Amino acid sequence: MSGGVSSGASATHLVLIPSYNTGPRLLATVREARSAWAPVWVVVDGSTDGSDRAVAELAASDPNLRVLARPRNRGKGAAILAGLDAAAAAGFTHVLTMDADGQHPADHIARFMHVSVRAPEAMVLGVPRFGDDAPGLRVQGRRLSNAFARLETGDGGIGDSLFGFRVYPIAPLRAIMRRTRWMRRFDFDPEAAVRLAWAGVTPIRLAAPVRYLRPEQGGVSHFRYGRDNLWLVWMHLRLGVSALALHLPVVLRLRSCCPRKSAPEQA
Repeated sequence: MSGGVSSGASATHLVLIPSYNTGPRLLATVREARSAWAPVWVVVDGSTDGSDRAVAELAASDPNLRVLARPRNRGKGAAILAGLDAAAAAGFTHVLTMDADGQHPADHIARFMHVSVRAPEAMVLGVPRFGDDAPGLRVQGRRLSNAFARLETGDGGIGDSLFGFRVYPIAPLRAIMRRTRWMRRFDFDPEAAVRLAWAGVTPIRLAAPVRYLRPEQGGVSHFRYGRDNLWLVWMHLRLGVSALALHLPVVLRLRSCCPRKSAPEQA
């Protein structure tokens, strides 16, 4: 494991990559991220495929790459929370989260970070631009999740609730996650955006391409359509009840404050 911030690296903003059994693609993603930004931290969430070994070897000679190894797989949100805790302890204020499977565009990291530096109180949310490789079922399914998120936030400007290429301010996100036992698995992305909107964190939307790699290209997906979509439905039921019972004044305020002006989508 290596840590620290070298000359030329940001002292406030880091890239955080959670990974579970991503195979050889993990090393490629880490190299792409490091070519775009420093520092980069990887949270290996109990992987059993050995994909962390090559990254750990790379980190041994790169002071701007750190590997945090977790002994058991606890889920994406739990891995991100572990990274947030370590980042806060090291003095960082923001993280850009990106998936390890090659879906997210490393060449857009700097653009997202620079927007965050100019608006540190905001969360910078990616809005996906799909190519021909995008599975139709997943594209259609996320529209339902986005519709629920708009209802839960009064259309508070989130845009896409599921796209995990984002910059978060660490302090409010850690505080929210410490107050709930949820947000520990792949429900992290939509619930984080909704709860941060309730907490008054302004969303800024930026368009970014997303790609879906085929297995022969190293693509790995742990998403299970039946099980995981049921989990998302349960999550939105929880959030919907909470929006009505606990956050209705905030939702009504978000609905009336012209979110498209306060959080414009940028190309």
